[in-house]
Amino acid sequence: MTQLFVEDGVVERVTVVQAGPCRVTGLRTAERDGYNAVQLGYGDVPERKLNKAELGHVKKSGDAPLRHVREFRDEGNGLEVGQELTVDVFEKGQKVKVSGVAKGKGFQGTVKRHRFSRGPVTHGSHNVRAPGSIGASATPSRVFKGIRGPGQMGNKRVTQRGLEIVDVIADQNLLLVRGSVPGPKGSVVEIRTEA
Repeated sequence: MTQLFVEDGVVERVTVVQAGPCRVTGLRTAERDGYNAVQLGYGDVPERKLNKAELGHVKKSGDAPLRHVREFRDEGNGLEVGQELTVDVFEKGQKVKVSGVAKGKGFQGTVKRHRFSRGPVTHGSHNVRAPGSIGASATPSRVFKGIRGPGQMGNKRVTQRGLEIVDVIADQNLLLVRGSVPGPKGSVVEIRTEA
């Protein structure tokens, strides 16, 4: 993340995202596959780093080996296999949603993980950051599934919606998006138009 002074002097907090170039590695059609989608690949990689299935898929599309391959639902807007997409598909002021794997935060308690309130800390109370009661007694004689308790936090796929593109730097394939996006520095994210 960084900051940017826009024309009227306002400081925008932006995340710089290198968006592409991505290559079209496959097309899905309703007649053949039952749905319409476009498959994009990003990030060149040596052939020895791919397994046989990935290598066969790449050879079928006649493309160079790519590290990341994702499908995006699409209504078939004239894309062809082998075509290269750059940041030019986005424009300034456009609303987008960004998906990625959030930073892993390890095993956390209920106060941090679910924003529970803490108990009283005076008069010998031991209920400071404890979750409290989680179930009844004789009926139902168990704890219901889905109780918000301590456990693994983060490291899940997250979609941040309603982000606005502040600027597009086409010659360097950079997008400047207002706000933060999921994941650590250097992670791979998916950017889609807000529909």
